[in-house]
Amino acid sequence: MINGITLPGEYVALVLIPLACIFISLLIRSILEEKGKSRKVKKKEKKNELIQSLIWILPALVIGGILWWLLLPLYKGQDFKIYFYGILITLGVVAAAFLSQLEARRRGFDPEYVWDVLFWVVLAGIIGARLWHVFTPPPSMVAQGITTKWYLLHPFEIVNVRNGGLGIPGAVIGGAIALAIYCRSRKLSFRTFGDIAVPGLALAQAIGRWGNFFNQEVYGQPTSLPWKIFIDPAHRIAGFQNVEYYHPLFLYESLWNLINMAVLLWLGRRFKEWLKPGDLFLIYMIMYSIGRFSLEFLRLDSSQVAGINFNQTFVAVVALVSGALLFLSHRVRRA
Repeated sequence: MINGITLPGEYVALVLIPLACIFISLLIRSILEEKGKSRKVKKKEKKNELIQSLIWILPALVIGGILWWLLLPLYKGQDFKIYFYGILITLGVVAAAFLSQLEARRRGFDPEYVWDVLFWVVLAGIIGARLWHVFTPPPSMVAQGITTKWYLLHPFEIVNVRNGGLGIPGAVIGGAIALAIYCRSRKLSFRTFGDIAVPGLALAQAIGRWGNFFNQEVYGQPTSLPWKIFIDPAHRIAGFQNVEYYHPLFLYESLWNLINMAVLLWLGRRFKEWLKPGDLFLIYMIMYSIGRFSLEFLRLDSSQVAGINFNQTFVAVVALVSGALLFLSHRVRRA
């Protein structure tokens, strides 16, 4: 199965280098802005926002073009492969940001908060996801000698995410830490913004899981059900080389995440007077954990720590703790 598209390196660089320069320029602009600046922007200031942005973007675009021309000998004639997995993760992030923007506006917050924190949340999420994988590698990789110790002895491979290996629990933890730091610096409620973020997070997971389809990974036990998927011999786990069809585990999790998103959006509107700040975040943790815990029974390549399915055990604890916190929060309020 085709898992990406190959493009000439100079064309890819022509897009990526200017975009990187624009991103860095806007990041510098954001940092230089007054810390804790009020989001109640006057109409006249909003009209000038486009002009102010262009003042930062156009020079960055020119610098990016110059850098592309200067560095052209390095990548001219080289091919660059863009994986569908990365494209889908990017689409998931963008979709999550737009949904979070709508939720922020619905709750009376300036949606610019979402775009301000997006980079840091995504960066921390990637770091957390990668570290989770490094410390909980699946058995199929351990059998190849790719263990935690191997990663520590080859630190460059830790940051080489193009070879795969991201753990969703780590992504959620990393993103939550970044969001908490941002909210603290801006004197915002982390619980409230956690509630704003989780429907989008569930949507991003639903979209991103389809990257596993193109990579032929995250499939379940063998099956003959009508919706079974074929796995190429090169991607089959040891001991199953002669088995062709499996449960599409990525599909099950994608659908569960869509249900999670729909439930969170419905609850946030139907019971907005009853819900307390942080409730939707806890409900997300409960629902995601229940789905992941159940699907781990079908998974063939579950991460093992001391002979225990670590991910399944972890999400079970998360579900129980989140459920207890949700119960106690409302019990205290009634008392």
